Amino acid sequence: MKLARAIHFDESDTLVFAKPARTGEWCIPGGFEFSDWTEDDLTGKARQAFANGWLGLETGGRVTFVAVTSIEPTELATLEVALAEHFVTYYGAPSVDAARPVAREELFHMADLCEDHDPNTLLTVARELAEGGVREVFRVIEAPDAELEQFAIHATPDT
Repeated sequence: MKLARAIHFDESDTLVFAKPARTGEWCIPGGFEFSDWTEDDLTGKARQAFANGWLGLETGGRVTFVAVTSIEPTELATLEVALAEHFVTYYGAPSVDAARPVAREELFHMADLCEDHDPNTLLTVARELAEGGVREVFRVIEAPDAELEQFAIHATPDT
């Protein structure tokens, strides 16, 4: 199974998100956070999180890019509990057990997004408020097929 981890190419996420996700943490779209938002809520850094932020499952922070990678079943089970706890803490779910099916659904939605992509494929999300709620669009940026020689620095013991 595949999910995606937060990736940073520069420090911009630390400047545009109120709480940036940590590099390498597992992420999901997290659009549920915005389900009852209106245009009045879309200001400043909150607007940026809404517009294109993935939700980090460890920090609750946001990130612009995620990279597809494999996940072990034990890691997935741990994420399910952590996300269920998040629903209890921040959204008033009555218990972790009651929230687990919803957490599982969110994780499997992310797995579906990642399923057909090679490792290191980048994903972005774009959101907008629509008449029926929040509309999410996902963009795929394929990992370049580059030869190692394009990036490797070759040296001899004399240099």
